[in-house]
Formats: sequence, C-alpha cells, structure tokens
Amino acid sequence: MKLRLVTLWDEEKQEEFQFLTNHLGLGASTITRIYKERWQIEIFFKTLKQLLRVKTFVGTSANALKTQIWTALIAVLILKYLKLKSSFGWSLSNLVALLRQQLFVYRHLYHWLDNPYQAPPALEGIHDVQLLLSF
Repeated sequence: MKLRLVTLWDEEKQEEFQFLTNHLGLGASTITRIYKERWQIEIFFKTLKQLLRVKTFVGTSANALKTQIWTALIAVLILKYLKLKSSFGWSLSNLVALLRQQLFVYRHLYHWLDNPYQAPPALEGIHDVQLLLSF
C-alpha cells in the first residue's frame, strides 16, 4: 500500500503539521482541509461529552444517535444563549456546573445569571396558600 506524507505550515500558530494519507489523487490543500474538518468534528464531540457529561449513547440506531445529537445541540445552544445574556463573566463549563446545582432552587433565572452568588430569595408566601379542591 502506498502512503503519502502531506505537510502543512500553520501561519497562525507557527507550527508544522504532518498528515499520512493513502489518497494519492487528492491535492495537498484538500487533504489538509479534510483533516482540519475531521478535527473539528472530534472537538465538537469532545465538547458535548465534557459539557453535558454524555457517558454513552442511549441507542445505537441512526435515529437514536441523531435524536441525541440534536438534543445535545439544543442544550448547548440554550447554554450559550444564557451565557450571552448574562452580565457575569461565565465560562461555559462553570455555567453548566452551577446551573445543575440551581435546578431545584426557586429563583429568577436571569437575576441569578447576573449575580450567581447572591442567596436565593425567601419563599414566604409562595407555598403558604393551599389550593382548595371542590368536588
């Protein structure tokens, strides 16, 4: 089997990358773009697993994987939107970690995003009134 070594110089990082490929008919720039795109996919899945703590996929069918990926994308999109709306300097991983802790605390989400270390409001009067059921 013939292999080809493709070398890329990254001006931005001032670093040389080498790729080993068996695609002899493709140009060097095409090979480097393919590897760059593949690396972006790897980073994407790594980010999903780290942020959302995805240990395993629930199903193995194509539909199950697509559903889980779409759900994860929606979750990340919501998290990035919350980070954008906040005036607090959140990192995405800190936002995820602290948001998990706040899920069962009764407070206004946007107020908490801007001031996460403020104590939750007192709940007097919120749960004091019991609804009457009339039959």
